[in-house]
Amino acid sequence: MSSDDRAQQLAQWLQAWHKGQPQWPAASGSLTMISGDASFRRYFRQAYAQGSLIAVDAPPEKEDCHPFVAIAGALHDHGLCVPQVLAWSSSQGFMLLSDLGDTLLGTELSEASVNTLYGAAMTAIIDMLDCPAPSNYALPAYDHARLMTEMRLLSDWFIPQLLGMELSAAEAAELDAQFALLADAIAEQPTGFVHRDFHSRNLMLTPEGELGIIDFQDAVTGPMTYDLMSLLRDAYVAWPATDVARWIAQFHRQLQQTGKLDRSVSLVTFTRWCDLMAAQRHLKVLGIFARLSIRDGKHGYLNDMPLVYRYLLDELAPYAEFAPLRALLVRLLPTYLARQPSPLLAAYL
Repeated sequence: MSSDDRAQQLAQWLQAWHKGQPQWPAASGSLTMISGDASFRRYFRQAYAQGSLIAVDAPPEKEDCHPFVAIAGALHDHGLCVPQVLAWSSSQGFMLLSDLGDTLLGTELSEASVNTLYGAAMTAIIDMLDCPAPSNYALPAYDHARLMTEMRLLSDWFIPQLLGMELSAAEAAELDAQFALLADAIAEQPTGFVHRDFHSRNLMLTPEGELGIIDFQDAVTGPMTYDLMSLLRDAYVAWPATDVARWIAQFHRQLQQTGKLDRSVSLVTFTRWCDLMAAQRHLKVLGIFARLSIRDGKHGYLNDMPLVYRYLLDELAPYAEFAPLRALLVRLLPTYLARQPSPLLAAYL
């Protein structure tokens, strides 16, 4: 089915919904597409006399709306600002959501605003950690197997498909052993609710000044530092290492003050947790960005890859047990830079 056919069906579904909703009389104007994302979802805004709503097209053969709907309810009930689901059709893959506005956190970040905005975001992460799982949806566990599957995107997509390189059997085995060591190290952390994509493009500032959270349908139960590092080492925006270290220390302090982290966990240990969690995420992201380009034709993500690569090299550097992994990434670097030159990475050659 074409995208135009889907949009027409979505409009018809909305018209049918209106008949039973006197508080939302007929829409003014047609649906206006506002964005797509790295998935197959598309988002439209529908204007009304008293405001606007967001209509979502999530083709059911590609996307399952149920996790979003269930998790939205759990987060809302826990006091977090998320889109409210006004209507949805599992069979058709349509949702109608409240509108949090147009202002992404990323567009508002500056040296003057970042401490306040990241402070609010870190507080939201801490609040989310003990969000109860939805009663009608079991959050997947971010376990060893899932962590390994994600890291293997590097060896499945980034290395052979994007770089066109083939590892020897010994190199491939050593790489997988390093992945397993990293997954084991991550398992040392306490766990809680994890958004799993908590960054500047999935956070909004509502017209009322609240921090709005979107794109949470892939939430899991997992390591407590995951969302923090998605925020602080965002693939789309970078901050000085001294600032990131200060925010990590602030988060560590807040966790202990709220009783969510034992006071025996030192800042040194917590920083190690953060670095290794971020490294796991960035191994995955290199693979995902490669796959989005090669398989899905979404090449814009390649522009964000150099920052992710730099993060990864810096995150692994302090930890001797991951020297083989870092050495491999350095060895791959000339091939990567020949394909996509970047001043961010020149110093690592």
